[in-house]
Amino acid sequence: MYDFVTGPLLWLTFIIFVVGLLARLVVYIRGLDWKADRVTYRVNTSYGIKGALRSIVSWLIPYKTFGWRTNPVMTVLFFVMHVGLLVTPVFLKAHNYMLYDAFGFSLPTIPDGVADLLTIGVITAVAFILLRRLALPEVRILTDWKDIVLLAITAAPFVTGFLAYHEAGNYDFWIIAHILSGEIMLIAVPFTKLSHFLLFFLSRAQLGMDFGIKRGGMKGKGFAW
Repeated sequence: MYDFVTGPLLWLTFIIFVVGLLARLVVYIRGLDWKADRVTYRVNTSYGIKGALRSIVSWLIPYKTFGWRTNPVMTVLFFVMHVGLLVTPVFLKAHNYMLYDAFGFSLPTIPDGVADLLTIGVITAVAFILLRRLALPEVRILTDWKDIVLLAITAAPFVTGFLAYHEAGNYDFWIIAHILSGEIMLIAVPFTKLSHFLLFFLSRAQLGMDFGIKRGGMKGKGFAW
């Protein structure tokens, strides 16, 4: 079982993940309306690029934007969860051992203690986000079963990985569960709201270009709008 989930199934997972994200990229760009979204982008490229970069960078910094400052607690949870989601899988020692075995190279790694803290941070953040969705009426009305399942899919690799690393019970069971849950999460990314892994940058770039060119970024020079 271990050889299968770390061999053919893992390769299939990566193929679905990469091809699925590329398809989402193409669909997003092709879905932009030429008149409404890209009417001036080709002739005012520098203003558009500045606006896109400003938008992306501002939303990657906690409390940089008004949107982050309106709900400071959720901002902390959001960044704790996303930093853990990105840093832990990529720079975990065990994952890099597998990367080296497969491709002959590895990335810098983080200490196991830091990985534990990031893992606990992700699990805690997901738990609070779930409680918020269930407790607050204004959020609960927008929540359906798919949102709950996505939170479970997001937390599962971290819960199972933590239990496997600390040998809580049957190690073989937890390590297989960890690998399978990680593969499920990667496969889910292109097909669910988890696709904001990519679409965040596209949408922020689009909005940044829009404001950088058409809504004050050029200070009204030669533009009626």
